[in-house]
Amino acid sequence: MTMLLMPDGPLVVFAVGAHPDDIEIGCGGTLLTLAERNTAEIRTLVLTGTAERREEATHAATAFGTAHPPRFAGLPDARLPQHWGEVKEALNTFRADNPTPDLVLVPRADDAHQDHRLLGRMAPTVWRGPLILHYEIPKWDGDTGQPNLYLPLRPDIAERKVALLNECYPSQHDCHWWDDELFFALMRLRGVQAQCRYAEAFTAPKILMSLGE
Repeated sequence: MTMLLMPDGPLVVFAVGAHPDDIEIGCGGTLLTLAERNTAEIRTLVLTGTAERREEATHAATAFGTAHPPRFAGLPDARLPQHWGEVKEALNTFRADNPTPDLVLVPRADDAHQDHRLLGRMAPTVWRGPLILHYEIPKWDGDTGQPNLYLPLRPDIAERKVALLNECYPSQHDCHWWDDELFFALMRLRGVQAQCRYAEAFTAPKILMSLGE
């Protein structure tokens, strides 16, 4: 198993989601782990969401360690491919208005949901230098992929992630798929693959290796 080490110093991290709760479901444990460094500046962009859901996402951003309120693009849920140009503009504006990131977290480029998939495919055309990691979102489509990068999570981080999901997104509690068992199960499965208790998993499409000067 090869280890990818992030720099010890300050990090600028962008987390981008198509919908409120995408970021926290897909990489909430990673954000909580990064927030503990005290040197990670996390900024988020959410492309869709009603007023209620935007309020939830704002609460979640703070709870998961983001010092800045999320940026919202105000685009229609489940219709992002029809608004390709507006999605591209939202991503480019977010890039221009913020410091250059070291890490960008976005959905998988082969995600079965059309909104996630568009965002995952478009992100590498917007950010060509930083490390881009594509997070996974469990759902009924059965599109769980084969990740190639894992971040082990301490049990207390995994537990906090699930508790905060429930606290921050009460509007989703009635969804048939929303429960603690699902969230823990995916982290446990990825933990088995990473030889630890819990982990979050990502797809890294391109990694630049340096052998030094």
